Amino acid sequence: MTHTTVDPGAEFDRQVRNLVERDWPTMARLTREHFTALVAPLRDLVTDIGHGTWAPDTGRVPFLLVIAREVAPIEQTMKRTTLHGKTGPGFVDRSFEPGALERFVAVKETGLADERAYLLFDVERGEEFCGAVPGDALGTIAARGRTPLTIEEGIALITHFPEILVKNKCFSLGGSRSGDRRVPAIWISRHAPKLGWCWEGNPHTWLGMASAGSRRAATER
Repeated sequence: MTHTTVDPGAEFDRQVRNLVERDWPTMARLTREHFTALVAPLRDLVTDIGHGTWAPDTGRVPFLLVIAREVAPIEQTMKRTTLHGKTGPGFVDRSFEPGALERFVAVKETGLADERAYLLFDVERGEEFCGAVPGDALGTIAARGRTPLTIEEGIALITHFPEILVKNKCFSLGGSRSGDRRVPAIWISRHAPKLGWCWEGNPHTWLGMASAGSRRAATER
């Protein structure tokens, strides 16, 4: 377990650089300057966190910079992910039929508005729910006043912290649904991250349910 003391402002800057270096501005059809200007107002939202100890390999991080799919498409952002220490690009599983990803939208409980970029706080990959029925895990998360992660948020999590995605500690993303029993999830396949889905009523010993404490956008200040 690796613990690191991190200044939240410096961590925010690292996450921005990480996206720029992975060519997210090009995916968003923005210059680097316009992309950094898009996310810059969010930096003030992390200043009240204070210096703290981060240990991403435990599956928890204090905050996460998220870019909406309207800015950077899911199919492209998944290709920019890798496993920790690996080079193979992530991918979207073929079990998503044509047009399916567009139907997996944020559930109303997430409270997401039309924000192009925002912050996710108190993030957990949720390995305690490995082996649990996804529907039951979602009920427990809701009872705790927490919220499941969306597809975009799951991609952001492994983009900024690839060490979080490890064997037997992968996670579902119950914050994005398509109106049926499918629950999207990210796990490991062919030595790379894969975005797929599992049935709401089927438990998997290697698949938990990721969640967060809250979301905040710059427009809230």
